[in-house]
Amino acid sequence: MKILFIGDIFGKPGRKIIRENLPDLISEFKVDVCIANGENVAGGKGITKRTANQLFKAGVNVFTSGNHLWDKRESIDFIAEEKRIIKPLNYPKKAIGAEYYVVDTINNSKLVILNLIGQVFMNPVDSPFHTLKKYLPRLKTISKNIIVDFHAEATAEKRALGYFADGDVSAIVGTHTHVQTADEEILPKGCAYITDVGMTGPHDSVIGTREEIILEKITTGMPKRFKIAKRGLQVNAVLITIDETLGKATEIVRIKRRYNAERT
Repeated sequence: MKILFIGDIFGKPGRKIIRENLPDLISEFKVDVCIANGENVAGGKGITKRTANQLFKAGVNVFTSGNHLWDKRESIDFIAEEKRIIKPLNYPKKAIGAEYYVVDTINNSKLVILNLIGQVFMNPVDSPFHTLKKYLPRLKTISKNIIVDFHAEATAEKRALGYFADGDVSAIVGTHTHVQTADEEILPKGCAYITDVGMTGPHDSVIGTREEIILEKITTGMPKRFKIAKRGLQVNAVLITIDETLGKATEIVRIKRRYNAERT
């Protein structure tokens, strides 16, 4: 099973690059399942029915999310109904959104996709470690093939969850920091791991926002309204190959594709 996981899609530029290029990427890498982090697809914060449907149509099978999932108040009912958008599992039970999602692949296998969020430098949530341990027996009755988006700030917390889950899940992929890390590997018991997949969107920026705005905010201490950058469109993703009979990863490959290198 080949899984393409796309890092945080940021705003209109991120949607544009996915709409224009995802079908070719799916064909090039012979992808069975495409997962994307979608908490930033609508204006850099949140997700809406319109923006989600654009990307479903382009080839995304399911969206993971994070702390910005509910930032568009008008989308709460949509998120409640759309099972292909999953919330971080360690948020309170009453938080709107699907707990996990199961994809039936063309090889008559199943892939379980879930989302956890970190505790370090993040809003208060339940332990991602305890939550994963609690849900694993249920998830393993569905499939051995399990992929986790760990939406977290701290590298150490992400690494710790990787080793904690090694042998129980097929992959732990980090999101949230918007900067792709060069530490992809298969852990000793067969779990694919990367600290952060990176951001899909305008990389000539400060994690998606126009750099001059961030520089002024940092150097003056004054509040500034953020504006999404438009330059340096780039797809950051990983391609994960799983042995479906064992639920173990056999390969993880970083993907970084820049589509307009010139600054305009």
